[in-house]
Amino acid sequence: MTRAAKMIVIEVLGWLLVLAGIAALVLPGPGLLMIFAGVALLSQRYAWAERRLAPIKYRALKGAADSVDNKLRVAGSVVLAIWLLAWGVVWIWSPPAPSWWPVADSWWLIGGAGTGVTLILSGLLAIFLIVWSIRKFRGHPEALEAVEAEYAEHKRRS
Repeated sequence: MTRAAKMIVIEVLGWLLVLAGIAALVLPGPGLLMIFAGVALLSQRYAWAERRLAPIKYRALKGAADSVDNKLRVAGSVVLAIWLLAWGVVWIWSPPAPSWWPVADSWWLIGGAGTGVTLILSGLLAIFLIVWSIRKFRGHPEALEAVEAEYAEHKRRS
């Protein structure tokens, strides 16, 4: 792959991750982590992205650590991930609209199998990130301290 093609792929992927991350802030998914990944890619090309990378990284990793700091949060996250997987299966299966559905049948399970696949991918990504967060932060306070120290150093230099 040529250097120009590589830069185009990095830029397109970076912007796609940023946009998907923004959507995931209000939809199911790990929004901040996706924004961080997108800005990390864009930081290879743009100085503005490099300057914004440290605060986004800190917030994303702090959020990941906070999400697994007790069993109730972990259980809630796992339940939501399973819920996403289950709804993805329902969307792909696409049962007919129930009799109680108040609007036109065409509004039932909009998006069809494509939406179902996205829900399943979001659920799988959520499970992966839950496991990653548990392995990295649960019972390892030094990992969060390292993230906080790195961010404090970045702020000191800025």
